[in-house]
Amino acid sequence: MPHILVAGKIHEAGIGLLTAATGITFDYIEEISVASIVSRIANADAIVLRTQPFTLETIGIAKRLQVVSRHGVGYDAVDVDALTARSIPLAVVGDVNSQSVAEQTLMLMLALAKRTLKHDTATRTGQWDYRNRFDAFELSGKRLLLLGFGRIGKKVAALSKAFGMEVMAHDPYIGQEVIHAAGVTPVHDLPAAFALADIVSLHIPRIGKEVPVGVRELAHMKHTAMLINTARGGLVDETALAAALAQGRLAGAGLDVFEAEPPAPDHPLFSSDQVVFTPHMAGLSQESAKRMSVSSVQNVLDFFAGRLDPDLVVNKSKLSPLAANL
Repeated sequence: MPHILVAGKIHEAGIGLLTAATGITFDYIEEISVASIVSRIANADAIVLRTQPFTLETIGIAKRLQVVSRHGVGYDAVDVDALTARSIPLAVVGDVNSQSVAEQTLMLMLALAKRTLKHDTATRTGQWDYRNRFDAFELSGKRLLLLGFGRIGKKVAALSKAFGMEVMAHDPYIGQEVIHAAGVTPVHDLPAAFALADIVSLHIPRIGKEVPVGVRELAHMKHTAMLINTARGGLVDETALAAALAQGRLAGAGLDVFEAEPPAPDHPLFSSDQVVFTPHMAGLSQESAKRMSVSSVQNVLDFFAGRLDPDLVVNKSKLSPLAANL
């Protein structure tokens, strides 16, 4: 009888799915930490994993492990090679959180454009005349550069166009005709696009140690421009971003993700009042949290039933043919 470890708090709908399932047992640990995994994983045939690192060392303890299902679509913190070496599939959820992330992206744009945090503070502290600074601006007519035009990028483009924005997109894996069909301008010359953009928004995975937005890219941006990252930590050189904001070379940023999470209390960006932060929760609306919970649990149940969707397995091309449950 397979034993499943749910490592980290998930929506109750996923736990209900496990409770109703026959032929399995499970442990549920709400704490999201490596220590909580290590104490239980030796007995696990499967794991539903939140955001904690899943390293070669931890995987080595899991002698019975047959499948890993991520509660989400990212897997930067998972040692995929270590799983593949043991023919263990790593599954992710399908398109369950793109709407939530796209809406969060627009929220950050609007919070920056309308100076929401500053105006909230001014109102609460009796600074009514703050309104006469005329420091808010409209999204309509502004140029948005999307790095990445997958499911989330497409939704952000549609929402932004509804606000009257001019949208550009760069994605070497998406055909120009697809970008054109969405009413978006394909970009080939990235430095020129960075220079034109009023807002740059990231919707790409992290590949290796590459930092797509660093000193050079920030230098191309207008001093009135803003940067949004709801994709992955490590896509932005945070030290360079903090310097650009402090020196007036960039007007603001909206960040849902960090290189190290949670960020240290003395993170250099925390001293800037030009940044709006959220705690890596862009994809965690009530609706998407339920969908992710159900999908991540269903992946495990489907694996043991011999019907796991191969399109949800990120390392399927490298797995041994003996990984028979795919």
